[in-house]
Amino acid sequence: MDKALAGKTVFLTGGSRGIGQAIAVRLAQAGANIAIGSKSSEPHPTLPGTIHQTAEWVEQAGGRALAIELDVRDEASIQAAVAQTVARFGGIDICINNAGAFWLQPSMDTSAKRHDLLFQINERACFLVTQACYPYLKRSENGHVLSLAPPLDLQAIWFEHTSSYSVSKYAMSLYTLGWAKEFAADGVAANTLWPRTGIDSPAALFHGGDELRREFRKAEIMADAAFAIVCKPASEFTGNFFIDDSLLYAEGERELDRYSVVPGAALVPDYFVPKNIPAPPGVKLSEFRMYALD
Repeated sequence: MDKALAGKTVFLTGGSRGIGQAIAVRLAQAGANIAIGSKSSEPHPTLPGTIHQTAEWVEQAGGRALAIELDVRDEASIQAAVAQTVARFGGIDICINNAGAFWLQPSMDTSAKRHDLLFQINERACFLVTQACYPYLKRSENGHVLSLAPPLDLQAIWFEHTSSYSVSKYAMSLYTLGWAKEFAADGVAANTLWPRTGIDSPAALFHGGDELRREFRKAEIMADAAFAIVCKPASEFTGNFFIDDSLLYAEGERELDRYSVVPGAALVPDYFVPKNIPAPPGVKLSEFRMYALD
């Protein structure tokens, strides 16, 4: 495996399962140190994965791991986690904002508590984690901020039934747009990444249902896309809103079917995928039905 990230340190939120876990393992295969920040230090009653399991897989993949129990809603906890990472590895080169809260319900059916949780974990945590990492990112030879957030596509369809969630995720994208300019003087890149289709992860299975799993892709497609982004020169590769398969196709990947849970099956589209970013040649999509929007 290419050790393109040997000696680099990644601060990753939400890495106990799913996409975050896959990203951690992929970057570890490239030689990175991975600080895994998540609340899941003990097994969840219904969801698999803990930060300690991810740390074990990171080390098996050839990286060095640091498991940190982290509440991304707590600024002091974020600052302490970043300090712990720097003390262990000497700095931070890559900040990945993967932690997320999910709620696809109409605004008038969204309580103040639910609204605040969405913004604390999506918008606010993205801001505070990036802010805490930034003094170290700008000392890196190739500093990157990567947020799992959608392309900016201001159509009512993305807000009609889901305004609170959508605005909290679009806030991450808007930060990225501004940070790409703001951080340029320090040579730090800011980009986003989003999946075209459902991803085989505990969260997607919970919301989309097991019957849709055959139309999902494996989380490895997001991990490979994240790897491609953070290996790029930060000074040249910033301010982009990426869809996973379009990025990989542009990078020369032609065997996208290998990421499918069931090779050859049509894939169910995810939310927030704009029409002006069409699927690569050969990718077959089914009908959107990941979430009930009514």
